[in-house]
Amino acid sequence: MESLNNIQIKINESIYSKDPCSSDLGKKIIQHSIEMIDELGFEAFTFAKLADKILCTEASIYRYFENKHRLLIYHLTWYWTWLDYSITISTANINSPEQRLKIALRLLTTPLAQESRIPQVDEAALYRIVIAESQKVYLTKQVDEENKEGMFLSYKRLCKKVAGIVKEINPDYRYPTALISTVVESSYDQRYFANHLPSLTEIPINQTDGITEYLTELVFKVISTSSSKVISTDT
Repeated sequence: MESLNNIQIKINESIYSKDPCSSDLGKKIIQHSIEMIDELGFEAFTFAKLADKILCTEASIYRYFENKHRLLIYHLTWYWTWLDYSITISTANINSPEQRLKIALRLLTTPLAQESRIPQVDEAALYRIVIAESQKVYLTKQVDEENKEGMFLSYKRLCKKVAGIVKEINPDYRYPTALISTVVESSYDQRYFANHLPSLTEIPINQTDGITEYLTELVFKVISTSSSKVISTDT
């Protein structure tokens, strides 16, 4: 079985102007932008502040990324691609689709494990960014144009991969991709609510597995429902 240690994360070239992994400066941009977005929030983060932090010119950062929105897409794409690889490797050679789905849901709904082999990526900080900022990569006026450029392929591929396992369990279930994308977004929302708006969830902030348990239970109950029973939306 392939190891995560042997994997190179490949990011869509349309997201960046110059591959940040190709130079020491690019790696600093990745490392410190994660730290600063996590600390300041995306709205307060600027390339000018990043340039001061890493002792370079603002123009040097623009050689790598057209704007900070593209940089945020880069970070989220890295996260989604890493999750995709993790699910592929963690479910390899497991015959039971139910067991593979449980593993996939656990990986989708819990923080990434820190990988010392990727020093420029603080996975814990990146996960906090995903929770707080992920919807900002596609809830924009330019989403259709960026979608045509393939900037969200990693997210769509991730959801389709897990949706495929759902179809193995219940081939007649009509909404597998909608279900999984809902699970992904709900995991972020529930984590955010637990941290900041606890009255909107029953899951305590210190119950690390609560979100996984809740969403796993939800998914299996939904897909076990008879698909022959169509719910009418007519009034």
